[in-house]
Amino acid sequence: MPDPQRSRWILATAGLLLAVATILGALGAHALSARLPPDRLRVFDTAVRYHFYHALGLLAVGLTARAVDSSLVRWAAVLIVAGIVLFSGSLYALSCGAPRGIGVVTPVGGLLLIAAWILFAAGALRGG
Repeated sequence: MPDPQRSRWILATAGLLLAVATILGALGAHALSARLPPDRLRVFDTAVRYHFYHALGLLAVGLTARAVDSSLVRWAAVLIVAGIVLFSGSLYALSCGAPRGIGVVTPVGGLLLIAAWILFAAGALRGG
């Protein structure tokens, strides 16, 4: 039987990540649009978009974790958080002028996000 307490951290983290994505999206639209060149603003927008997509996905993972007792689903949540931090985080940094070398982290974050969704699918299929 699933334990709703185990999913609380996933749902709380999703809520916080959605709040941060909203703040950063507003920052990009209002403060950075006049300060960043168009190419860097596009990178920032990509970071916000993927941040939102995966934070919303994390919300779905948290709700699923309430119904399906699966360590794979919980690990998927961990990888989604790490993927957002590495993928979107590196794009945020690059758009704000970080050294280009930070860009090597971006595909690692993307791979973590892909792995997370594969784990989620496996966990949902196995159901615990």
